[in-house]
Amino acid sequence: MSLTHRALLYDDRDGFLAATSAFLRQGVEEGRAAVAVVREPNLAALREELASYGDAIEFYDSAEFYRHPVRTLKSYLELVERKAPLPVHAVAEPVWDGHDARQRVEWVRYESLINVVFANCDASSLCPYDRSALPADVVDQVRLTHPLLTDGAEHRDSEAYTDPVSFGAICDRGRRFERPDDAEYLAIESDDLQPLRLFVASRANAHGLTPAAAQNLVTAANEVAANALAHGVPPMGAWVWTAGDDLNCEIGDHGHWRPGPLTGFVPPRSALDTGFGLWTVRLLVDLVEMRGGWGGTFVRLRVRR
Repeated sequence: MSLTHRALLYDDRDGFLAATSAFLRQGVEEGRAAVAVVREPNLAALREELASYGDAIEFYDSAEFYRHPVRTLKSYLELVERKAPLPVHAVAEPVWDGHDARQRVEWVRYESLINVVFANCDASSLCPYDRSALPADVVDQVRLTHPLLTDGAEHRDSEAYTDPVSFGAICDRGRRFERPDDAEYLAIESDDLQPLRLFVASRANAHGLTPAAAQNLVTAANEVAANALAHGVPPMGAWVWTAGDDLNCEIGDHGHWRPGPLTGFVPPRSALDTGFGLWTVRLLVDLVEMRGGWGGTFVRLRVRR
């Protein structure tokens, strides 16, 4: 069993409907679990095109499904598990507008991670990309993250495809990690993390986060700090600062740890697996960025108000 992960490059609604409807019909005819996760107005058009199939195809709005890269991975994993033993046959159209540069990097990485997370699933995925509307860099990166391409009537291997580990390293190298001089700081000097939780909670509340978002940030910061205490090297501490609508919380220590490009992105099989804590942290906040080297190890948590 292995994943088939293909990108569909299209230029207009007719091209979209022709390719996606044929793909979903094939899934139904082969006895697979046909699913369409598509953004409007493509969703309505595809529903109408395939109305005769009734409940044989499940439809979801991409605007609801694609809110957070790691949560989206989790949702697809739950979908695959729910449909088992039938293999999933999905049209999966990402949402690319409304993201800043850092968020877009994580969504591109998400497309690459699909190849790892679902590698052993007998699933087929067709990811539509509108060349007439999407930014050129998003379309260019399709060739790096999808092993297969569909362009009109042509189906071919992507010669530029890059394995997820190498691609993740490229994403990480492009990051910048400035921290403002006026960021508030709290030294972490003992195993008692209550002062850290209070420190983060007070800043989250002052920034106007919802109670749920504030609690998620506190839980994530506590998990990262506990990991630093267990594996890091003193001195260690936490910085908090705002940038527009974002609240940033960074935990750092002087240990020399180089996180791999897939660290915390691939879901663990159980709570006992290495990486479970960081996977949970990624689910709790909007963005997690890590850097490690001779200058120390730093994990930055970002929450948008």
